[in-house]
Amino acid sequence: MDPQRRFFLRGRIATQATVQPPRPPWALAEADFLQRCTRCGDCIEACPEAILLRGDGGYPEVRFSERGCTECGACVQACAPAALNRLPDTSPWSWKPHFSDSCLAQRKVECRICGEICDHGAIRFRPALGGIAQPSLEPERCTGCGACVSPCPTQALNLKP
Repeated sequence: MDPQRRFFLRGRIATQATVQPPRPPWALAEADFLQRCTRCGDCIEACPEAILLRGDGGYPEVRFSERGCTECGACVQACAPAALNRLPDTSPWSWKPHFSDSCLAQRKVECRICGEICDHGAIRFRPALGGIAQPSLEPERCTGCGACVSPCPTQALNLKP
């Protein structure tokens, strides 16, 4: 069933964020993913980090509330209908972290947890004259793995396409 129709029948207004939830790494474009995915759950069971969950309509979704993706590719290997397709030299997602106003560094409190946890070195802290170093993202280094999301003490980070 079309996601917009499903939301309508449940009495919810479908927004862009609810229509296209975060899919597993290396998922095909949304329309192709919905057509190919059989909702078997094999990718969910294969994920060693347990970040894949059965979402709305039974399709797998990613939740970074406890940890990030290690980009191991186990979900791709488990996907028989090829709704997930890992091509060489491709990033698993086009998402990047965005810092909200609740970021401690932006509130002049020293915090570098997101930068310390980022294995790719995508989050750096730039010195600020007379103040606290501010986070900045190097998008070309970021894979969208979500490792920076859960350790943030103020939930100031979220991933957006």
